[in-house]
Amino acid sequence: MGLICGVGNTAPEVWKNLLAGKSGMAPITHFDAGAFACTFAAEVKGFDPLNFVEKKEARKMGRFIHLAMAAAAEAMEQSKLQVSDDIAPRVGVHIGSGIGGFDIIEREHSNLLEGGPRKISPFFIPAAIVNLAAGHVSIRYNAKGPNEATCTACTSGAHAVGDAFKIIQRDDADVMICGGTEAAITPMGVGGFAAMRALSTRNDAPEKASRPWDRDRDGFIIGEGAGILILEELEYAKRRGAAVLAEVVGYGMSGDANHITQPAPEGEGGYRVMMAALRDAKLKPEDIGYVNAHGTSTPLGDKLESIAIKRAFGEHATSKKLAVSSTKSMTGHLLGGAGGLEAGITLLALQDQIIPPTTNLENQDPECDLDYVPNVARKAPLTYALSNSFGFGGTNGSLIFKRWEE
Repeated sequence: MGLICGVGNTAPEVWKNLLAGKSGMAPITHFDAGAFACTFAAEVKGFDPLNFVEKKEARKMGRFIHLAMAAAAEAMEQSKLQVSDDIAPRVGVHIGSGIGGFDIIEREHSNLLEGGPRKISPFFIPAAIVNLAAGHVSIRYNAKGPNEATCTACTSGAHAVGDAFKIIQRDDADVMICGGTEAAITPMGVGGFAAMRALSTRNDAPEKASRPWDRDRDGFIIGEGAGILILEELEYAKRRGAAVLAEVVGYGMSGDANHITQPAPEGEGGYRVMMAALRDAKLKPEDIGYVNAHGTSTPLGDKLESIAIKRAFGEHATSKKLAVSSTKSMTGHLLGGAGGLEAGITLLALQDQIIPPTTNLENQDPECDLDYVPNVARKAPLTYALSNSFGFGGTNGSLIFKRWEE
């Protein structure tokens, strides 16, 4: 895996900081946000795309592509996968993004207004469109198999991982480089979500702003970054001597068919997607030890996800035998990149048998009454873990992973 977000630029750094409860939230530096209702975000810090992409090529990419290239480079290095010409047609790429190149769209629109159509870059379209993260990764690593991009709002990364899993299951590829990426901390990105009143306005204390399931939560915080996994068919991985991190065992999808932004009443869509993943994995609810929740820190979303988890897991959840946490309390919400990042975090929890905390949970909402692993990481014996992603338009995805055992 490769991970990059507001709390770290590599998977080990991300994991270390999550377990320490470190916040990635800080005042926005990408642009002057002084006039905005929300003036902070979880930016990737100290990132130089030229460490991963040649300068000439970097100019042809939006920041969401830069971040995907960084995460893919870490994942490929860790996997020691070499894509020779003979295996290239069996190696695919599936990387999702909810928004794509907002930074490029805004820049080129300014160029148009200031200098007319001749000032629009010939690289505008390929730098901005969602599927070019997958496109550039496939070119870099000679991956000639299935090449796809998912754009399903905040579920994009989870859907990309799940769809890649199914591509391998149906024998259309042996290897899939997959995940999600996003870089929407731009004037229109922040301004648009603020106009919806979806963002926290706790500008005086950014590090305390993302507080899932807390009584005083007031909205989510935009984060940026990428999470890329390399999935392989098991026998293929064994033959090449790959170091297996975990096993993907279940994937569910559902639609709310309710509202453009609000989850379905009683968490009905979230309940059905978790049940679909459990059926796919052939597991019982009590088999799951940990849920890495969508948990965005919005008043309605957190409440309805809690209801959905109780519906899906029953007494296993209400008796506090099921641990639930939201790492968005530290990373912010990566939108279309969240599912890829959080899939990686869930794998690390299984590997190290440690559950990352939900930080800033100081006054738990009485309507959110599960075990949210408040403020301090917890050691726990884990065999199976589930990761949730829910998106605008009522699009939901759940992934189930199993700890790897020979």
